[in-house]
Amino acid sequence: MHKFANPARFQRMSEIAQPWLVAITLALLGIGGYLGLFVAPPDYQQSETVRIMYIHVPAAWMATMVYATMAAGSASFLIWRHPLGDVLAQASAPIGLWFTLLTLVTGSLWGKPMWGTWWEWDARMTSVLMLFFLYLGYIALSQSLDTNERSKKVLAAMALVGVVNLPIIKFSVEWWNTLHQPASIIRTDGPTIDSAMLRPLLLMIFGFFTFYLAILSLRMRTILINQKIRRLRSQQF
Repeated sequence: MHKFANPARFQRMSEIAQPWLVAITLALLGIGGYLGLFVAPPDYQQSETVRIMYIHVPAAWMATMVYATMAAGSASFLIWRHPLGDVLAQASAPIGLWFTLLTLVTGSLWGKPMWGTWWEWDARMTSVLMLFFLYLGYIALSQSLDTNERSKKVLAAMALVGVVNLPIIKFSVEWWNTLHQPASIIRTDGPTIDSAMLRPLLLMIFGFFTFYLAILSLRMRTILINQKIRRLRSQQF
């Protein structure tokens, strides 16, 4: 695994993978979106409002997964000094921020007709809002600090501290009495969603994931190029 932390090797590999990731993303989101919006049946309780699920659930999964990826990159930077660990974390943060914002917005759009309110301070919603502020804080700190090694360690430590919020988001429904329903896809007894709804939902989840990989690859290459430009400029002076 250590050989993949080489920036030059990563840039070569990502340039090859980029068009494939874009093509796969377009296919997954196109097919999943069509099935979810026009083919999947309405829910017997939620009616047509259930179609928000095909955006809300993938966005929520990605919001937490991206932060976990940030933390993993930060840990690899602190422990093994992997040069791409910090780059991975900084490139992921804005993407995770937008996924989290999309989660909050679509959740509010769903909550108004279902719960009669745009917002409720239950454990799941509050912990996701905290995740949004963690992303904002990380991005703000990354823009205010220098690019030296000490600043990168501060950023990495901040990302790792925020990991404590992830299990709260995951298990808040079981730990507290919240408005959100328990897990319905990853269960020991199998998914509780009808297959006609589950198929487009899974396609959208994988589509959001490959979209993240495509944008992440592009952002990481951009950061690496900017770092190289700064090094060349510093050598001139």
